[in-house]
Amino acid sequence: MTRDLTTRDLTTRDLATGDRARPDPPTSEPFPASRSGRAAATRASLLAAAREVFSASGFAEASIAEVVARAGASVGSLYHHFGGKAELYLALFEDYQQRQEARAATAVRAARTAGETEPVLLFVAGSRAYLSGCWAERDLARMFLAGGGPPGFELVARRRYRDWTGRNAVLLSADDAQPWADALVLVLTTVVSEAGHEVAVCEDERSSQQLAADVLALIARIAT
Repeated sequence: MTRDLTTRDLTTRDLATGDRARPDPPTSEPFPASRSGRAAATRASLLAAAREVFSASGFAEASIAEVVARAGASVGSLYHHFGGKAELYLALFEDYQQRQEARAATAVRAARTAGETEPVLLFVAGSRAYLSGCWAERDLARMFLAGGGPPGFELVARRRYRDWTGRNAVLLSADDAQPWADALVLVLTTVVSEAGHEVAVCEDERSSQQLAADVLALIARIAT
């Protein structure tokens, strides 16, 4: 990469004679950027194809050949980006969890901006966005609920669940002096998690919204 020339790049002779260095004009370097864009597009295509194949067939029956065929990619590119079928499944799970976390965090920020300060109501706002995401991405929610992922998936899922519980504890400002505080956080997190499973298998959006509203109303009553 061409960098801007500074006085440190000028030799003593240059300074003495008054010569001015004339650096070459910077190059646009289209190739690295182009390669980066293609790599990102390939990764996104593989994830989208994996979502379809895993959702339809489950992890065990899913075929790498079908994934790469749908993505219009090569087997080599799949192994390059993910390392194999198990890693592809885990990447799909991580991306889904990140989107869910982003939905909840955005909802909590919006509630705070609107003036809400009550921890339980902030938790309800985040949970509402989470449950909405379970319906919007019900194909993934159902797949991860059904289990049958690669070896180690259950451990990854449990680690994510513990992280989620920890964030909820911070949001709810659990008081360690109260012996039931940690238990309450665990109960509320479990309720939302199970509700997400049920929302994902609802027959239509209206029933999913009604179920979510009923669960959130119950949470508000339990926590107050």
